[in-house]
Amino acid sequence: MDLIELRDIQKTYHLGEVDVPVLMGVSLSVSKGEFMALMGASGSGKSTLMNIVGCLDHPTSGEYWLDGGEISRLNAAEQARLRNRMVGFVFQTFNLLPRTSALENVMMPLNYARDNLTEHQKRERAVALLERVGLADRIDHLPSQLSGGQQQRVAIARSLINHPQVLLADEPTGNLDSRTSEEILQMFQQLNSTDGITIILVTHDPGIAQHAGRTVYIKDGLIAKNPGRLEPRNDT
Repeated sequence: MDLIELRDIQKTYHLGEVDVPVLMGVSLSVSKGEFMALMGASGSGKSTLMNIVGCLDHPTSGEYWLDGGEISRLNAAEQARLRNRMVGFVFQTFNLLPRTSALENVMMPLNYARDNLTEHQKRERAVALLERVGLADRIDHLPSQLSGGQQQRVAIARSLINHPQVLLADEPTGNLDSRTSEEILQMFQQLNSTDGITIILVTHDPGIAQHAGRTVYIKDGLIAKNPGRLEPRNDT
């Protein structure tokens, strides 16, 4: 079953009197439970496509279907509610609040959720996720007191706090050494195989992309190569 379906997605940015086309008509489907890598050079349009999939941006034209609903024309508030409920994000630069503990960083998205959790319940959920990513002894540490790999683990825990169906990872190992990168990628594989989370991993590195079940190549705003889909992982 397709969780994500993009139909002829185009995106043009208007910079003054100049139109800058970035996506030229992208059609792509992602199955529920799939682990897909989106690979392309800088400027290929992969981050713009990721922003549209993550409801951070609107396409200029085309349709975006997510979990059976056409959402590309939702207004900003509607997209924000959907994003907070269904999508988790992991970025290259971690995007942690510098003066906030690991625990508080992980809890932050719950402030915008509609779960009506008590503070105790929020803390319990965040602590459980930090324990899962191996940071049970770092919950009160500030980002400056954590290594790059530990900061990314906090970011992963934060991305999972609202139980998303989709996890979007944009160059998540770009600031990490090779050993730590491998640990983070194995964590993504486990989230995909054990939890069934649909993962889209944006990268320019073939070595990173090989951890996914399928690699889709984007070039000059178009899908350049899209191998047949594999069945979602089922290693449990």
